[in-house]
Amino acid sequence: MAERLKYITAVVLYGTIGMFLRQISLPTEMVAMARGAVGALMIVTWMRLRGERMDWGAVRRNLRWLLISGVSLGLNWIFLFAAYVRTTVAIASLCNYLAPALVVLTAPLILREPLNRRKLPCVFGALLGVALVSGILEGATGETAGVLLGLAAAVGFMVIVLCNRRLEGISSLDRAAVQLALSALTILPYVLWANRGAVIQPGLKDILLTLMICVVQTGFAYVLYFSGMATLPVQSVAVLGYLEPAVSVLCSALFLHERMTLAGWIGALLILASAVVSECIPERKG
Repeated sequence: MAERLKYITAVVLYGTIGMFLRQISLPTEMVAMARGAVGALMIVTWMRLRGERMDWGAVRRNLRWLLISGVSLGLNWIFLFAAYVRTTVAIASLCNYLAPALVVLTAPLILREPLNRRKLPCVFGALLGVALVSGILEGATGETAGVLLGLAAAVGFMVIVLCNRRLEGISSLDRAAVQLALSALTILPYVLWANRGAVIQPGLKDILLTLMICVVQTGFAYVLYFSGMATLPVQSVAVLGYLEPAVSVLCSALFLHERMTLAGWIGALLILASAVVSECIPERKG
C-alpha cells in the first residue's frame, strides 16, 4: 500500500506542473532546462545518500538509446511547456497523452513487434478524443498552435517509450538521471538561441515556483515514482500513470478556470478511457 501511495503521489505531482507553470513569467524552455538539471542532480544525490553509485558500464552499454531518449525528453518538455501557455493545460496534457496510441501504431514498424489488433479501437478512440478536445471538429482554430505543440510533445513521449523498451541491464534511477541530464543539455542550445539579446529579470515568485517544479515535482516526484513502481505490477503502473492527465484536466478546470466544451469533456474521457483499456489488454506474444 505504501509503494502504491508513493507512485500515486508522484503522478499527481506531475499532473500539477502545468498549473504552476502558467504562473511563471520566465520563458518555458528555461524552466524545462532547470527541471532536467536539478532533477538529475537530486536523483544522483539520493543515490549517494543510499550508498548507491551510477553503473557507468550499464550506461555505456545502453548509450545509444539513452542519448535518443534523453534528447526526446528535452524536446517533449520544450513542446509541452510551450503548449501549456498557448492553449489550456487540459488540452496540452491530453494531446501529450496521445503517445500510447502512437506507440501501438509505430512499435510494429520500429521495434518489429507484432501489431495487437485488439488495441486498434483504443487507438482510434484516442485519436477521436484528441480531435474533440482540440475543437477542430467544431471549426475552432484559435488554439491550433497549442494543439500542434501538444501533439509534437506526444511524438517525443512516444520516442522515449520506444527507447526505454530497448534498454537492458540498467536501473531505473540510473536511466532517469542520465535522461534528465541529457534533456537539460538538449534544451540549453534552444534557450540560448530563443533568448538571445533578451534581458530576463525573474521575480521572487518566478524563482520560487521554478524551484518548486524542479525540486518537488521533478526530483522528489521522480524518487517517489521509481521507489513506488519497484514493487507494483506492471499493469498497475501503466494504468495509475493516467492519473497525471486526469489531474491536469481537473487543475485546469478547478484552479485555472479554463473551460472545455461538452465535446471537449467527451474527448478527454475518450483519451483517458482508451489509454487505460489499452493498458489492460495483454501484449501479444510472438
